[in-house]
Amino acid sequence: MEYRKLGNSGAVVSAYAIGTMTFGAEADEATSFAQLDDYAAAGGNFIDTADVYSKGASETIVGRWLKDRKSVAEQMVVATKGRFPMGDGPNDLGLSRRHLGVALDASLKRLGVERIDLYQMHAFDALTPLEETLRFLDDAVRNGKIAYYGFSNYLGWQLTKAVHLAKAQGFAAPVTLQPQYNLLVRDIEHEIVPAALDAQIGLLPWSPLGGGWLSGKYKRDQAPTGATRLGENPKRGMEAYEQRNAEERTWQVIDTVAEIAKAHGVSAAQVALKWVAVQPAVTSVILGARTQEQLADNLAADKLTLSAADISRLTEVSTPQMREYPYGNAGIAQRHRKYEGGR
Repeated sequence: MEYRKLGNSGAVVSAYAIGTMTFGAEADEATSFAQLDDYAAAGGNFIDTADVYSKGASETIVGRWLKDRKSVAEQMVVATKGRFPMGDGPNDLGLSRRHLGVALDASLKRLGVERIDLYQMHAFDALTPLEETLRFLDDAVRNGKIAYYGFSNYLGWQLTKAVHLAKAQGFAAPVTLQPQYNLLVRDIEHEIVPAALDAQIGLLPWSPLGGGWLSGKYKRDQAPTGATRLGENPKRGMEAYEQRNAEERTWQVIDTVAEIAKAHGVSAAQVALKWVAVQPAVTSVILGARTQEQLADNLAADKLTLSAADISRLTEVSTPQMREYPYGNAGIAQRHRKYEGGR
């Protein structure tokens, strides 16, 4: 498997991480262990979880696996998150020093480790002063409770503000940002990707298959049934399905992915995953496979080589149509500068 630096840190992680949101919910412990075993055997070394996943059950399962596979666990980079509610009290959520102190200790206990490799703020908290959050994270680094920290679901200005505030205060710097990113959801390219590149922050895309839309299971005007998220939960996802189904761009992207996949003799999922993996600033793509079979197919994306023409074709067909200011042509022209004055 290909390995890359974890953002601007010196740690090294595999280009594909294993996401564990289903552990303890859709996947029982035995199934979760089997997926982790397969992932490790394929050369993967980056596990992503969160305290809120199955109300702590995901972290507990990962912790038991780490304890049971000690020799393998030594090579694993473990990432988790804190921010969302883990109780009913007014201080059981957010990015305050109070909540994060409780949340971090609880995650350490569930994972059965003395230090978390990457601790991520699961979303921005407008109520808590950013300096309070950053000071807590700096203290956690200095106290040896975490090695690195990052963010998830932050906007471009929030990321940039955090980076510069940390530098100004002499705090440890963030190393990663975890956003949604795939061929159907590319809005982060307007502000977030440039902010990450400017700060040398590594991106850890979640939902790289667009909630299953890029896996090859969706057909035009035919809602999926059976072993898909929408098939098993039609009420929860029907409104979003109908909106995406109505967009012609959705089907142009899906058809192009299918054509390129057929030409390479691989699955549509592998093509979609590879496109995300080669995008600027991307460190590791988080796989959300539900079965061992899906995980094996997803991991095969690491071996796939797409030509420059393939990448260009996928990028062109999936480009969001932005006609208005500031991301449309008028805004682009205002920001563009070309020097034509000779030497």
